[in-house]
Amino acid sequence: MTACGSSDTTSGAEGGRTTEVTDATGTAVSVPAAPKRVVALSEMDLDSALTLGVEPVGLTAGRGQKGAPAYLAGKAEGIPVVGAVTGPDIEKVVQAKPDVILAGQLADKQVLKQLRTIAPTVVTIGADKSWRTSLELTGKALGRTNRAETFLDGYDGKVAALKKDLGSRAGASVSVARYSAKGTAVMQQGVFIGDVLNDLGFKRPGIQAQPGKGHSTPLSEENLKEIDADWLFIGTLDPGSSRSSLLKELIGKPAYRQLDAVRDKHATVIDGSKWTSLGGPQAAVSVLDDIRKAMVK
Repeated sequence: MTACGSSDTTSGAEGGRTTEVTDATGTAVSVPAAPKRVVALSEMDLDSALTLGVEPVGLTAGRGQKGAPAYLAGKAEGIPVVGAVTGPDIEKVVQAKPDVILAGQLADKQVLKQLRTIAPTVVTIGADKSWRTSLELTGKALGRTNRAETFLDGYDGKVAALKKDLGSRAGASVSVARYSAKGTAVMQQGVFIGDVLNDLGFKRPGIQAQPGKGHSTPLSEENLKEIDADWLFIGTLDPGSSRSSLLKELIGKPAYRQLDAVRDKHATVIDGSKWTSLGGPQAAVSVLDDIRKAMVK
């Protein structure tokens, strides 16, 4: 891995060469053909950049994290934090001296205007929040389209293999929930984990089959039955360890122990920073691995 985004078809020796990409908002952005200093302003951008072999010079802290999302912490160690999910710290972005800024799903026009005075800024995440589409766009912005295509081909192969190995369980209902001090919320359609589960052909129970902006409002203990399904994957953002005091609190509740998935031993503790946040290509492959471990016998 390098700190520069060398192109699939050009070399870093090309100096001032640029290429034009159309970002997720339809804006044409002229970027260096071989960017060397990339700032990633979303969890998905960080995941995509690392997947493409580019180590950013600045990152946005993961949701509920002080640094990179827990599942990327090892690969992103030492990269300065230049913002949070609420927005970038403009001064820190300037200090990173980027030649390209990956702006995730940033929609604040004033902030985008500020960023564009620093470096070419590419909004990489569209309204559908598709990690696949975002990876393809990031590949273009970093001059690594071939790597993006190769990764997606590999992902599709892993999906096909897992569906085959799941057998009759491929049509099972799968629930994904995040537990916090506020209660238990479930993940709806239109977010990262929904796309991965849809790729595998799983059914989703209740409101998880409906479009949403992310997770539901926290459910009361009386309504905890709504997280039930043939298989349950549940975690916290801290990052979903079975030793988490929050998770221990939930597992001790009678309403949780009475869930069918729990009684059938079909409940699995997950890393919520990977499953229930913005996600990205490495998160997607890791989720496939988690599902294989839990459901393929």
